[in-house]
Amino acid sequence: MTFEDFTLCPALQRGVADHGYTTPTPVQREAIPPALAGRDLIASAQTGTGKTAAFLLPALERLQTQKPVRRSAPRVLVLTPTRELASQILVEGKAYGRHARVAQGCIVGGVSFGPQLNLLGQRIDLLVATPGRLIDHLERQTVRLDQVELLVLDEADRMLDMGFIHAVTRIVAKCPRERQTLMFTATWDDRLAKLAREMLRDPIRISIAPSAATAALIEHRVHLADDGAHKDKLLRHLLTNVAGQSLVFTKTKRRAKKLAEQLERQGYDVDSLHGDMKQSARNRTLDALKRNQLRIVVATDVAARGIDVPELALVINFDLPHVPEDYVHRTGRTGRAGATGTAVSLVSLDDRPLLAAIEKFTGKTIERHAIPGLEPVIIDLPAGHRAKPQPTRQPKRPQRGGRPQGKSAPRASGGERHGERVATPVGVDDHRPAFLMRKTGAR
Repeated sequence: MTFEDFTLCPALQRGVADHGYTTPTPVQREAIPPALAGRDLIASAQTGTGKTAAFLLPALERLQTQKPVRRSAPRVLVLTPTRELASQILVEGKAYGRHARVAQGCIVGGVSFGPQLNLLGQRIDLLVATPGRLIDHLERQTVRLDQVELLVLDEADRMLDMGFIHAVTRIVAKCPRERQTLMFTATWDDRLAKLAREMLRDPIRISIAPSAATAALIEHRVHLADDGAHKDKLLRHLLTNVAGQSLVFTKTKRRAKKLAEQLERQGYDVDSLHGDMKQSARNRTLDALKRNQLRIVVATDVAARGIDVPELALVINFDLPHVPEDYVHRTGRTGRAGATGTAVSLVSLDDRPLLAAIEKFTGKTIERHAIPGLEPVIIDLPAGHRAKPQPTRQPKRPQRGGRPQGKSAPRASGGERHGERVATPVGVDDHRPAFLMRKTGAR
């Protein structure tokens, strides 16, 4: 099957061909025909499966072939949870519709209202928005949704996880009851089922499992870590020895900023990406990453979905996510568009329950790896087994004028002692190639 088999107008066929697409993905094959026929739809598919085109192409087809009487308000509304994903959707929409006469725009938080007011004051056929900023415009009465013919809820599960349920409900209430609604989600639970019952009419339900070929493109690894200092050393080794760009995930905004600053002091070409940044700064970081002008980005889960960087070779979970589904979205940033990639998780003893939840969710045991010279002292324990305290790792406080009590700790492999780090082999920790030293002026 090819895109020519869909009943798309010639202008969209040209846009798809210009984009380099010939064969639709499984979710596109299943979702586009009923969407073109005007049916409500629930599509469950993992990130990186081509969901965006699955709703943009039917939306653009509607706008291109069905001319309205008035054009004073959006006819297609796409709701999405994050600013980055909204911007990515707009980029793809303009690429597919480059030969079509469709006015498209995006409104998100973190930027000034002025340009958005100008946008909404003009003709706009397809509007991509985040819920919070769209609510702001509804309250200011600067946008109308009474002419929405097609409503798309993209990453619906993520919007609920981020607490947007009430905002989404208010927005949908402003849309006409007689409309087409498409819901795309990576996961499915009772909350989404309730939302679907309230907002969709007799929907077609499709579910696309990740293909074995797609999964095989990403190598998943776990590196066990003793503590934070050990994690830092493992991270530096991984970043130094990868040929390509890297995305490092942390659990908090503060950790992302601090870790990026630490790596920059050590000479790495790095920036951070988190929710406390202004939207203009986030856009600059993403643009530099996509243009291959930046090698490393340390990010929170704002970058876990909707970020498409073809040259991204490595994803590192410096902190494991608390929600197992987020592991799939994070690691799905690599291994895209037929390229291979590597996903590495640094797992401390406290992270073991999170790792067990991820392995249960994915149905796969992630292979443990060790770097020569940076082997962990801790051992990999069976699930549910609690580790006994290791007193040699926490020596008693020495008496005044004396030495620590207890016998000397035995040496561990890799030139380390239990409870302390000693000289690290050259080439593992202290050595950095010249291209990482340019900020310090070293040769």
